Amino acid sequence: MARTRSEERRGDIVRAALEVIAERGYRGASLGSVAERVGLTQQGLLHYFPTKEALLVAVLEERDRWDTGGGSRASADAWRLDLLDSLVEYNAMRPGVVQTFSALLGESVTDGHPAREFFTERYAQVRGEMAAVLRAEFGERLPSGLTPEQAAPLLTAVMDGLQYQWLLAPGSVDMPAAFRSFLTLLRGSGASPGG
Repeated sequence: MARTRSEERRGDIVRAALEVIAERGYRGASLGSVAERVGLTQQGLLHYFPTKEALLVAVLEERDRWDTGGGSRASADAWRLDLLDSLVEYNAMRPGVVQTFSALLGESVTDGHPAREFFTERYAQVRGEMAAVLRAEFGERLPSGLTPEQAAPLLTAVMDGLQYQWLLAPGSVDMPAAFRSFLTLLRGSGASPGG
């Protein structure tokens, strides 16, 4: 299906916003600087995104679409542990996107931040999805005895926590290898890191 000119322009704006936020953080990014990057006036940009908050949400939603290849994360079939491993590998190849996401996540914990609701809802959804992934892999109990619901927040925390460590010390933290080590822990003794 062909994209309309308006959809293409919105995509250009979202990519430019991602770059500006990566460079300056959300609070330091202005609509004017995003507009300038795509050759629009600020008023022209407001035609596509009426507020800075609307643009921020579009950036975050686009980032999630990239992670899922344009689809949805809604089913356990779409996300298996080996595919999560592939996602970590993929993220290691795009530090700018990971940096922007991590910066916005960090900023969002402050009162009144426009991404707070997005991240709160996203994490509730991700925990549910991770529980479904773990249930599909292990059934009702992991080798450790934890339920998928107990382990899901831990899996999510490891993925995002590794991103922060890797961003701060990319030469010291091998994010994909560390995640594979965590998968070995999840699978219990006798499991090989590769699957």
